[in-house]
Amino acid sequence: MRLKKLLRLAMLAAVSLILYLVEAQIPAPIPVPGVKLGLGNVIVLCVLFRYGRLDALGVLLVKVLLGAILTGTFGAIPYALTGGLLSLGVMCLLKGLFTDRQLWIASVIGAMFHNLGQLAAAAVISSTPGIFAYLPVLLLSGMATGLFTGVAAQAIVSRLRKED
Repeated sequence: MRLKKLLRLAMLAAVSLILYLVEAQIPAPIPVPGVKLGLGNVIVLCVLFRYGRLDALGVLLVKVLLGAILTGTFGAIPYALTGGLLSLGVMCLLKGLFTDRQLWIASVIGAMFHNLGQLAAAAVISSTPGIFAYLPVLLLSGMATGLFTGVAAQAIVSRLRKED
């Protein structure tokens, strides 16, 4: 059973990475820096609600690190890691408060914290605290993208539960 779970998680990490890579090739839907759907995060959410915190962390790390290697965007690692880890940490805390049918709520909040984490990393790296003036724009976009990824993850988790 342990090997079967490991293989499933490896496949899910690969799917998350593929979604990340596909999204990297799509032009941004709106011309606002830092705004993207976060398709790979759909799988991280599914793993969090289906398997657990540590498994979701593993998928997140694979997606961020291999995604940076495969796209050549090594400079994005601090932003992606800070945002991803803060988002996942908050969603881990919220996981016990929400059912699988309310997964989208945790996703919206997690997306907002992802953007907050990225801005914090940018403020530290650039020594420019004024960058937080951009926070309202990113919070609004985070709510929209978090809703999208949350609804998608909720549908997948619901489907997986039915197949058990």
